[in-house]
Amino acid sequence: MSVRNHSFVTGFVIVGFPGLQPEFYSLASTVLFLVYCCILIGNVVVIILFATHNVLHKPMYFIILNLVVSDVLFSTTTLPKIIARYWFQAGAISFFGCFLQMYLVHYFGSVTSFLLLIMALERYVSICFPLRYRMIVNNSTIHILNVTAWVLAHLPSLSMVIRAYPLPYCDSNKIMQCYCDHIAITTLACTDRAPYSFPAFVVAMVVLLGPLAFIIFSYCSIIVAVVQIASTQGRLKTLSTCSGQLIIIALYYLPRCFIYLSSNIGIRFSTDLRIVIIMLYSLLPPMINPLIYCLRTKEIKQIMIKRFRTIQVHVQ
Repeated sequence: MSVRNHSFVTGFVIVGFPGLQPEFYSLASTVLFLVYCCILIGNVVVIILFATHNVLHKPMYFIILNLVVSDVLFSTTTLPKIIARYWFQAGAISFFGCFLQMYLVHYFGSVTSFLLLIMALERYVSICFPLRYRMIVNNSTIHILNVTAWVLAHLPSLSMVIRAYPLPYCDSNKIMQCYCDHIAITTLACTDRAPYSFPAFVVAMVVLLGPLAFIIFSYCSIIVAVVQIASTQGRLKTLSTCSGQLIIIALYYLPRCFIYLSSNIGIRFSTDLRIVIIMLYSLLPPMINPLIYCLRTKEIKQIMIKRFRTIQVHVQ
């Protein structure tokens, strides 16, 4: 990148919520700090359960473990800086640091999207090809798929950073967002944004809609397979194994697709409302997913019930 391109902007300032009054900064930082603590505690509990119970060393739980790691890393990438901005008025971030955060934000988002595809694949094989499940889906296969997800996610993230980094940033350096992402950064470029925003939109849609298309196909196939089950109890039992996944998938995909599509078809939100929506879909899944894992997956639920009963006995 030439000196001319970045001579006017050597760093950025993360504004967060532009309409938030200073008297509410402490409240905002406290809420975000509590959210971060809940994310860490909930996901660390799942990691500890996985590490201490061999019964969880199965394909589905290896996928969940990778989702947990991705959620923790995403939250750690985004939350500490915005908490510091409101708690200590430390919103400044270096030029390189902002692009590094942008890369990590999109990277962990892509990883999660690919992992949700793998999760849907596991359910698809389990329900549509139950007799071949153990042959097709085993720990080795899942390990390979998980590693592939982490490796492939580098490509769309790097492509966004490589195209955005050389742009001339010579005007405002204020990021109207709680963290650095592609839209928030490239909006500040002193050039026509269209040639850069459209390819980024295409990449985002491929990362989102590619896995989502397979997920929709897999669950349509699952529904067809479930309908063919003779007993009502059998149908309900089979569908219950998918309910947790459907909640996780909906929390991840629906708001993201809505924001990406609305911003490109002319629907406009106020800056604060847009940021609130983005923060909700960014932080709600990492906070809620551990509850879904514990309440909607059989083995983890049984372990938690057993632990709770043990604690009750000791208390009595």
